[in-house]
Amino acid sequence: MVRTVEEQWADVVAAVRMLPPVDLPLAEAAGRTLAADVAAAVDIPVWDNSAMDGFAVRYDDVEAARADAPVALRVVADVPAGSDLDPPLAPGEAARIMTGAPVPADADAIVPFEDTRDGLADSLQTVTVIAAPSGRGAHIRRRGEDAVRGDVVLPAGARLGAWQLAAAAAAGVSVVSATRTPRVAVFSTGDELVAPGEPLRRGQIPESNATLLAALVTEADAEVVLRGVVSDDEEEFRSALAQAAERGADVVLTSGGVSAGAFEVVKNTLGDAADIRFSAVAMQPGKPQGFGVLPGGALFFGLPGNPVSVAVSFEVFVRPALLRMQRRSHVHRPVLRVRAAAGWRTPSGRRQYVPVRLDRTDPAEWTAEPATAGGSRSHLAGGLGRAEAFAVVPAEVEKVEPGDSVEIMLLT
Repeated sequence: MVRTVEEQWADVVAAVRMLPPVDLPLAEAAGRTLAADVAAAVDIPVWDNSAMDGFAVRYDDVEAARADAPVALRVVADVPAGSDLDPPLAPGEAARIMTGAPVPADADAIVPFEDTRDGLADSLQTVTVIAAPSGRGAHIRRRGEDAVRGDVVLPAGARLGAWQLAAAAAAGVSVVSATRTPRVAVFSTGDELVAPGEPLRRGQIPESNATLLAALVTEADAEVVLRGVVSDDEEEFRSALAQAAERGADVVLTSGGVSAGAFEVVKNTLGDAADIRFSAVAMQPGKPQGFGVLPGGALFFGLPGNPVSVAVSFEVFVRPALLRMQRRSHVHRPVLRVRAAAGWRTPSGRRQYVPVRLDRTDPAEWTAEPATAGGSRSHLAGGLGRAEAFAVVPAEVEKVEPGDSVEIMLLT
């Protein structure tokens, strides 16, 4: 019985368990997912500060200043960034101030060096203002205008990338609660597999799936704890599963050995397991799928053996599961609709995933075309190197014509 993609994904969702949170310093949290909101420990900005190098002034003193009617002020203080000075300013007085320095309490505007006659060259005793500020508060960054203490600056479920880490640091936060990294074991199966670069005899091919899966796992912010190539010997495969358990794998990924042939090592070894199900899923490529929970509690994904099938299966089922384990708010790739630049055939009754490259020449209307002449055929590994997205074609669509609107799942 053929299952839909949604039915297969529902089984995955039901089996996924969230990983426990750990407290981490920011320096160790890159790529992790927040398990709890990050609240600001300080205001952002922490105090009113200058947005320009120039002079802190009383607006009333300079509101009429212009080139033909300049205003001279006495400079009574120097306030660099990092200073804790708060010099008093009487009418007719100014303080030289640098970007980021706290604004004196008596000042209500900043005059940049560019709006003075002599700028920095003559700024320690008297300054001549030749252009009035735009109004009170000009060039002043107000305390708390971005966030105040206690505000949520990052929500639970957010990935801690560079921008998010910077936001947490700016909010005075040094430690965050983030999920533990998923531990993943990756195995390619098949007697025909040989390490890339090694001599090939008839019937052998370079092994690429372990390389593909290990890189995809890493890009999903998970950790590869074991990686290997396993023959079609069932005892060797059982040994590999035992090694994965010893390494504490949360997820075991295999490629190959799940179809209907006579030497399907994964299916032959695990086919009678109560918590493992081998199914035909209405998708191309990637129809044969294995999924379940191993005796030690690790999620098991038995993916097909052809490289494009592996890539599609990972994007549709494995990557979202890894992100869900990490408590990520959004687990699926972004989806857009673009025009097809070329047409291609579609399989009957199966959702099609076609590796495509994108033409972004017109930013208002991207187009997509297959990355290989073979469309979605599962063995065309070379085309994966050119793919930027998968075109996702519904099962009821009989053919994609040039100019048709197609849904694409962005990969980059």
